[in-house]
Amino acid sequence: MAEEQATKNITIQKIYVKDLSFESPNSPQVFTEQLSPQTQLNLRSSHRELAENMHEVILTVTVDAKQEDKTVFLVELQHAGMFTIQGLDGEQKAQALGSFCPSIIYSYAREVISSSIQRGGFPEFILQPIDFDGLYAQSRAQAGGNGGGAAD
Repeated sequence: MAEEQATKNITIQKIYVKDLSFESPNSPQVFTEQLSPQTQLNLRSSHRELAENMHEVILTVTVDAKQEDKTVFLVELQHAGMFTIQGLDGEQKAQALGSFCPSIIYSYAREVISSSIQRGGFPEFILQPIDFDGLYAQSRAQAGGNGGGAAD
């Protein structure tokens, strides 16, 4: 039993940008207007096993800012991490891949998105913290409510 407990761990091997896109299709005209855009944030995570105990987790974050019907800016980011996960099975492993790992990646993704928006000529943009445990629990409840199938 002591050996089992000693091997339960999650180790970050690498955090990296997999894909990044920044668009400001209405610039430079957008810089001459009084802006109060509406922003929409979309998150999605996925994962795959790379080798025994090694997983890639990808957090896809999209921030879309619009002024009426015009796009002010659009950022699409796939930020990923490689994690070694040992000694976790079943629900523990699923929660690590669906909640814990994405929350680690999100802290890095926030900086990339904020920096991209500022480099695009816009004021500071701060993404608020997200309760990944709550999102994970909600997705599990929805999957259980529709016959066990998860919708993407």
